[in-house]
Amino acid sequence: MADPSRPVTEEDLHAYVDGLLPSDRHAEIARYLQDQPELADRVAAYIAQREGLRLALAGVASEPIPPHLDLQLLIQQRLSERRTIWRAAAAVLLAFVLGGAGGWAGHAWFGLGPSALTELAEDAVANHVVYTADRRRPTELGAEQRQDLARWVSNRLNHVVAPPDMSDMGYHYMGGRLAATPQGPAGLFMYQDAQGVRLTVFVLPMRGAEHADMRDVDVGGTMGCAWIDKGIGYTVVAPVPAPELRHLADHVREQLASAT
Repeated sequence: MADPSRPVTEEDLHAYVDGLLPSDRHAEIARYLQDQPELADRVAAYIAQREGLRLALAGVASEPIPPHLDLQLLIQQRLSERRTIWRAAAAVLLAFVLGGAGGWAGHAWFGLGPSALTELAEDAVANHVVYTADRRRPTELGAEQRQDLARWVSNRLNHVVAPPDMSDMGYHYMGGRLAATPQGPAGLFMYQDAQGVRLTVFVLPMRGAEHADMRDVDVGGTMGCAWIDKGIGYTVVAPVPAPELRHLADHVREQLASAT
């Protein structure tokens, strides 16, 4: 048991997950979790998510720092910007005058962040990696609770959505869960074929992005197909060849489109 005079806090749990506790406190928390199975499951999920994110982004992390992020170059650019600030002001004004096209050009020029489709793909792959690797409890609600999950996800997303039927494609429905992302809650539906290959369908309401054509995506070596339709983002992720994955994604898109 943990020392009763030192209550276990949420900060302790996160430090435990990140391996930041002193060895004696780490051992105390480990003993405490042995008597708290529900809390232990939650901590295990934190650890799985941390490792899943690390795995999903390992390819990006191992890449060399791009030249445009070199510290000396950034300092030089900053000094240059101060000397020519009127040029930046003129560019911003031009973007507003030109409207949507100019605004998107400004986004590309000034590096205001990844596209909505990129963010969608990253969230989908991170959740896919975490939960498909979990052999004990990959889904929150199983196949027999399909309707319950559909209602739960639809209510949280404020959008009617249900797990598509993938049986014609050789994948049986395993279940799903409500997933967490920086953009808010998302729905995650999981499937598995006869060889044990797991596929996920990820559904996330997008902020300010109404439409994007389907595109192949690669996040840390994990492939998917992502698109946005009427403000809702969808991603199909599976470790299969790109043509097969696109075929599966088209099947999902047709079903989801006909259901709305």
